Amino acid sequence: MIERYTRKELGRIWSDENRYQKWMDVEIAVCEAWERLGSIPRESLEHIKRSATFSVSRIEEIEEITRHDVIAFISCLAEHVGDDARYIHMGLTSSDVLDTAYALQLKESSLIITDDIRALMACLKKKAFEYKHTPIMGRSHGIHAEPTTFGLKFALWFAEMERNLKRLEDALEVISYGKISGAVGTFANVPPEVEAFACERLGLKAAPISTQVLQRDRHAQFFATCAIIGATIEKIATEIRHLQRTEVLEAMEPFGTGQKGSSAMPHKKNPILSENITGLSRLLRGYCVAALENVALWHERDISHSSAERVMGPDATTILDFSLVRLSSIIEGLVVFPENMLRNIDLTGGLWHSQGVLLALVDKGLARDEAYRLVQRTALEVWETRGDFKDHLKKDPDIMGVLTEDELEGLFDLSHHLGHVETIFERVFHEQH
Repeated sequence: MIERYTRKELGRIWSDENRYQKWMDVEIAVCEAWERLGSIPRESLEHIKRSATFSVSRIEEIEEITRHDVIAFISCLAEHVGDDARYIHMGLTSSDVLDTAYALQLKESSLIITDDIRALMACLKKKAFEYKHTPIMGRSHGIHAEPTTFGLKFALWFAEMERNLKRLEDALEVISYGKISGAVGTFANVPPEVEAFACERLGLKAAPISTQVLQRDRHAQFFATCAIIGATIEKIATEIRHLQRTEVLEAMEPFGTGQKGSSAMPHKKNPILSENITGLSRLLRGYCVAALENVALWHERDISHSSAERVMGPDATTILDFSLVRLSSIIEGLVVFPENMLRNIDLTGGLWHSQGVLLALVDKGLARDEAYRLVQRTALEVWETRGDFKDHLKKDPDIMGVLTEDELEGLFDLSHHLGHVETIFERVFHEQH
């Protein structure tokens, strides 16, 4: 991933230095397993552990000749280890190292992303309670529907992120497997005991069965989870972008001192941060598709998955880390305009009370179709005239022949729509207030 979207820790995880370090960790763990079985002398193991080191530049030099990165890596280690290097990579195939090390990198990345999600959830929860009772117009199809509260939006996002956290924990469990089973997974030249010991040493589980590679359904689940989390990020970002539109202006991103919105128009305050993570979320969906394509490898393995994974492993996790942290900063610094929310609630002259009037007429004995026809007739008049819904209803003899004026007045109460906010919050946050 380009540096612009790479935070320091994820950049470290996916650096060449750390990748080769993970390869060496796998090789050393396997050597330790062989030593326990009596296949490597103790002094040789200690010498390997003391002497094994590598240089990224040297590996690259060797790879220019070998055209094989794992062989180049092993050759580099051998230059430092000497004769005992014959025990390194004993009984292994390249994918024993590559897949197991890749699992370590994905696991390491996932733990950071898990922390990112928890931090975002804390921000969402704080805003949910801050704006628990702040009325805002709910919209369906982009059109005014009925009021909700701004806090309920944050509570909804919190609940979705809580599900995403569970998804990531499940995906982390599925991806945290290694394999040290040889060229086609039959343990022909390395016993299962070596795999079991090495994987445990590395903090992984041994795959119950594998071919030359770990099966890519594991990776597909992981990258699909990244894409789902990205979709939630985009969902929140899109809502913020809509709320920042000039004619809505109910909330907007933080806009720093000295920040500029346009090279041409000095007045502009654009939702560039939300737009940015919206775009990055699209990449996550693309990597999900690639991961699904990688599941169907030929026979016991082909190498078509490798090039895709070299890109999407670092890119997907780095993008997700960056986007989650950026979204947290947007939520923390969000500028909110409750007065504009109230202004927008009143834009349609109270039409959002239409369902309450409909139900009151039905409760009085009118057939639902007839009640709907009467309310819609008046509502459409208000759409055309930009008048006040309640005033128009009072002038309708068919409606006022069923409802008293006091009954009608009682229907036009915002509290009818927001009376169960506390219940919803208790469901989401499992707290009573």
